[in-house]
Amino acid sequence: MTFPNAEVQQAQPLSRVPAPVLHTIPEDLDAVGVPRRLTGIRRRAAVFAHRGSSGLFPEHTRAAYLRAIEEGADGLEIDVHLTRDGEVVCFHDPTLERTSDGSGPLADLTLAQLRRLDVSSWKTPKLPGEYGARHEQLMTLQDTLELLGQAGRDMRLAVEMKHPSPYGHRLEERVLQILLTFGWDPETSLIPAGEHRVEVSFMSFAPGSVLHLAEMVPAEKLCALFGTVTEAHVAKRLEHLRFSAAVKPVVAAVMRGAMKDSEALVWNRTAGLAGPAISYVRSHKAEVKAWLARGSRLRVWTVDEPDDVALLLSLGVQEITTNYPHRTLEAVTV
Repeated sequence: MTFPNAEVQQAQPLSRVPAPVLHTIPEDLDAVGVPRRLTGIRRRAAVFAHRGSSGLFPEHTRAAYLRAIEEGADGLEIDVHLTRDGEVVCFHDPTLERTSDGSGPLADLTLAQLRRLDVSSWKTPKLPGEYGARHEQLMTLQDTLELLGQAGRDMRLAVEMKHPSPYGHRLEERVLQILLTFGWDPETSLIPAGEHRVEVSFMSFAPGSVLHLAEMVPAEKLCALFGTVTEAHVAKRLEHLRFSAAVKPVVAAVMRGAMKDSEALVWNRTAGLAGPAISYVRSHKAEVKAWLARGSRLRVWTVDEPDDVALLLSLGVQEITTNYPHRTLEAVTV
């Protein structure tokens, strides 16, 4: 794996990054953003904020990330795409319509063009001032690392590579290049942040992405994502395609093949983390128990219902991804 123009010799530890203008911390949080009621209390599972605290604020915005840190989430889960000018932005969809006032493929725009979009009003027309102005809500990977570096405690970052990407594995290579400039250690997958650190893991539904990253990333920091492939999932994938009825059998077969390939990455330990959907866990308890019994870690998504949290805790699942970190944290502490 090569990194064209990578300036790794200029690595900048996160502790040197200027602090963002943070907001007033609620009275029930301590100075580093951890709820006082949780201090010294054992958590039965780590909690990742899915696209930030996206149940309350627009996903992948500065507001959603800051709120998740305030609420005490162990880490952030982010999706990343590559822009036309090679920047890594935090955004879920390959197109802009659902969560911004833009349209068309994200990959066709530069970062400067994306910065001019409104990515928050679709859910929250008026954000609290302490979470930043509207034009500050679009987040890059660098922006996110800076926020985590100023959290005042150890944090985790789960980076999902979104594929298919028109730029292929340039996405993975650019992500690693940026991490290296922040002082990322490929052996430990840690970034120094003063007295604290940010632990980075990598995820994808695309088995090829996980395999590409495996050249440089330790297996225990690689997560193969998958879920049960239903008719609804296939229809969702086809909704913007012409002649969708004709290609439906092919698309369904490809999706099911990718799921099997991702499962295989867990079975053969290329990926030390299994990332199943909660619906998969409900219908594949035997596989889940087998992975846990042999020492694999599970990071299950997207878990918002109390009954699902209880199920995962009863199975011994170690990591939970949720849109509502505050209430999930309460459920996993003893």
